[in-house]
Order: sequence, then structure tokens, then C-alpha cells
Amino acid sequence: MAKQNPNQIHLKVKDYSVSKEVFELIQNTEFGFLETTPKPSLDKLPEYYESEDYISHTDSKRNLFEKVYHLVRSISLKSKLNLINSVSSESKVLLDVGCGTGDFLQTAQNNNWKVSGVEPNHDARQIANSKTNQSVFETEMLSKFEANHFDVITLWHVLEHLPDLENQIEIYKKLLKPSGTLIIAVPNHKSYDAAYYQEFWAAYDVPRHLWHFNSDSVSKLVGKFQMQVVKVKPMWFDAFYVSLLSEKYKSGKMNPFKGFWIGLLSNLKALSSKEASSLIYIVKND
Repeated sequence: MAKQNPNQIHLKVKDYSVSKEVFELIQNTEFGFLETTPKPSLDKLPEYYESEDYISHTDSKRNLFEKVYHLVRSISLKSKLNLINSVSSESKVLLDVGCGTGDFLQTAQNNNWKVSGVEPNHDARQIANSKTNQSVFETEMLSKFEANHFDVITLWHVLEHLPDLENQIEIYKKLLKPSGTLIIAVPNHKSYDAAYYQEFWAAYDVPRHLWHFNSDSVSKLVGKFQMQVVKVKPMWFDAFYVSLLSEKYKSGKMNPFKGFWIGLLSNLKALSSKEASSLIYIVKND
């Protein structure tokens, strides 16, 4: 990993979910993304996920916010399925990294994909396996899958969580078929909602998010491994979800009307700037 520039502290951001600690975001000089500093040790990192509010590790629908999250997720599943269908070969072999509770894998499996997933969280993995005929494994399985095996590998808001970033991209390249597709969805810190909320922007989510990407940094990262971003797509719902949560961090309450307005404004600006709150990168294995 390239050295950080200690003189380029982009922002100081608080962990609003678990620890209430403050972290610095420092620009990486090789790729241009922002790095959460200091990074928790691998032993300590799981502690930052120990929260009932970490929705992707549960199927809970305790309140309006979680119900909206699951409604949006159900809508987005069809969009994700359409995307992988558009880039797949006839064999339709899928790996979903960080698959959470397995809804996307279940959707793909029900549409004739041969699916595998990896998920480090034990409880989420159990839920996912109940939906996918035991097709989800611990992270260590990444080193055991057959090389050149998968048509598509997906990471839906996962890459920003992974400690050993360059090694991970190298692994995915090895696992993909020569003509395979890597699909990466990550928050975009160049979006309007990120600029508006600054240190309160919920998608910084330190220190669970170790890296904070924009389109240039993703292209540079995959380019180092002879892979190429061939298309970038917006995730329109994310602006609303992130803005609602950012309002909570900023004001101490949900403030749904203000959050919705900032999310809408971010999406409207992204129509011309192409800087949506989150972006999907379709990456081809050269």
C-alpha cells in the first residue's frame, strides 16, 4: 500500500455508531482515495461492528428506518439481478463477497445462477446459508476457490470494509474467468451529499469503512491489476438513505424531510456531474 501524506488530512470524523472515537481521513498518494487513520487492528476491528444498528448483519425491522431500508433493498435486488444478467455468460457462476444475510445470493440462485458467498459475520452467515442451501462460507474460503472459476464477482458496499485492499483485488482477479466481470459498489465522497454533510456524512462510517473512494481512485486501483472500469452506474436510493442517517448524526434526530431534500438534491446534481452518493463500477478482467 502506498504511503499516506501526513500533511493532507482531509477531514476528522467521529464513529457515531459504536465507539464515539474520532478518526482522520488522509489521502493515499498512489491511488487518491482517503484512508481511515488510525486503522483498528485486525483483532479489534470486529468490535466496531457490535451494534444492533448494523442492519446488513440482521433481518430486523424494528422501526420505520429499518423497514424503509428493507423496502429499498428489495427493490434494488431486481436491479442487481438485471445487472449481473447483462454481463454474464451462459454458465452464470457468481461469487458475492460480504454477502450479509444472503438476499442477493438467494435472488440470483432463484434465477438459475450457481452461487457462492463469503461472509465473516457468524450470525449473518447462518441466516444467509438458510436461504442459499449452505452456499456461504467464511472468508478463508477465498483462498480455496478454484482459479478462473467465476463469471461475476460482486462486492455490494464491501470493498470499503476490507483491510488488505490490494491483496483482495489480486484474489478477485485470480478467481475470475479471463473474460469475467468484477462489480464494485462503494460510497462516493465526491458526491453533493458528502460535501454538504462533511464530517457528519454517514457513508464515511469510520472505522468500519477503511477506504473512501471516488471514480478516479477505483480506476487506478483496478488498473494496477490489469483490470478496467468499463461502466459506472449510480445508486440513486443511497443518497436518501445516507442523507437521512447523516441528519441524525448532525442534529441528533432523524429530520426526514430535510434528509429527503438533500438526497433529492444530490441525485439531481448527479444527473450532470455523475457524482452520485454511491457508484457501481463494472470492471472487466483484461
